Amino acid sequence: MRWRTDTRRGTGLRLRTCLVAAAGALLLACPSGCGLTSGSPMVDDVEPGSIGQGKPLEGADLTVTSKEFTEQLILGAIMGIAFQAAGADVLDRTGIQGSIGAREAVKGGDADAMYEYTGTAWITYQGNADPIPDPHKQWEAVRDADLKNGLTWLPPSSLNNTYALAMNRSNAKKYGTKTLSDVAALARSDPKAVTVCVESEFANRADGLPGMEKAYGMKLAAGNITQMDTGIIYTQAAKGSCAYGEVFTTDGRIKSMNLSVMADDRKFFPNYNVAPEINTKTLKKHPAITDILAPITKRLTNTVAQQLNAKVDVTGEDPHTVALNWMKKEGFVREG
Repeated sequence: MRWRTDTRRGTGLRLRTCLVAAAGALLLACPSGCGLTSGSPMVDDVEPGSIGQGKPLEGADLTVTSKEFTEQLILGAIMGIAFQAAGADVLDRTGIQGSIGAREAVKGGDADAMYEYTGTAWITYQGNADPIPDPHKQWEAVRDADLKNGLTWLPPSSLNNTYALAMNRSNAKKYGTKTLSDVAALARSDPKAVTVCVESEFANRADGLPGMEKAYGMKLAAGNITQMDTGIIYTQAAKGSCAYGEVFTTDGRIKSMNLSVMADDRKFFPNYNVAPEINTKTLKKHPAITDILAPITKRLTNTVAQQLNAKVDVTGEDPHTVALNWMKKEGFVREG
């Protein structure tokens, strides 16, 4: 997972002030890791594969956490499985609602690690209004700012779960658009052709449709914009009921519905690259975590995320099972 409510990832810019205030009140009521009232041990029978050789985490007790949406559940399981293979006893506290609970758990030491998004940290947690276009520089800025918060960010993946517009292959062939600049040009030459389906939040926020139109010199007629729930957008775009639908770039439905994603060639949308966020005290105690996670994080791409997310959201598999099977398939771990 955006500057929007984190049923997916981040928090809407227009909601940020309220969210920060609410977070402060919440943390006063529950100062050490809101939401972490239960958990269960991970009991996967795994041994080191290409990671965890020599079991450098033998004797360590580590807690992994995540937010509640599909991609986060998978990433949390991947991290926990890696730690187990390296010898740690792992407590599973994944699936915390929203961003703040999981973030504060790692920050406060009630959890040791999670996979987090650079854009969410930069905008939502660290309070910046504008994203940094270069993904690596944004990660560096997030990393440097969070050191004072007792959090260490390890190097990021190329997995970037941000906004995009997508269309079915038939319309892609008909209109020939591949980038948002192409869509803007089409809107000027054939205004009726550019119909879009979007969430209501995306339709009204500066980092969403209005900002995109401004950045690309695009002006859409009100009658060409239809607001609907996220899941319906994918279906309607696949049917061609709207030429373009707002999507998330790592959503498994993009691949399963054979949608064509328009490239954000002017880099308007924020980068939401995934990276391990580790409690600094934990990392100092167990520095092997860096080398254990590095090859896994490097392997995480938008294509991999789409495939794994689809196994859960399209075919109904269990997120933990999906993570375990992928870790074995990639050779990171092997059965015990």
